[in-house]
Amino acid sequence: MNDPIGDMLTRIRNAQMRGKSTVETPASKLRAWVLDVLQSEGYIRGYEKTTGKDGHPAIEISLKYFDGTPVIRDLKRVSTPGRRVYASVKDIPVVRQGLGISVVSTPKGVMSDANARAANVGGEVLCTVF
Repeated sequence: MNDPIGDMLTRIRNAQMRGKSTVETPASKLRAWVLDVLQSEGYIRGYEKTTGKDGHPAIEISLKYFDGTPVIRDLKRVSTPGRRVYASVKDIPVVRQGLGISVVSTPKGVMSDANARAANVGGEVLCTVF
């Protein structure tokens, strides 16, 4: 697999289109850090580390719905393995006039755009969520 974060975001998108309550993805530290940001911002209920059907470590993500519609309306991968996108603290993108978030990988860890601006650090823009 070339793009593990992109794969996880696609799994979340597909599960929400089907109305699933949970979705499973292979486990990694970076995926867990991105899910920590999504959980703290209120886009998912939570996640827990489990063992997959094949015996490998996995993460089970509990998706969040409001009145039957998914809380996550738009989920886009910004920086890909073939085209990395870096932003300074001044250039971190604002998603839908501040209604959405950008997930940024900084030297101080993976955080939302607002937390990155507060910590005055830039980094790689992983994805945008609305």
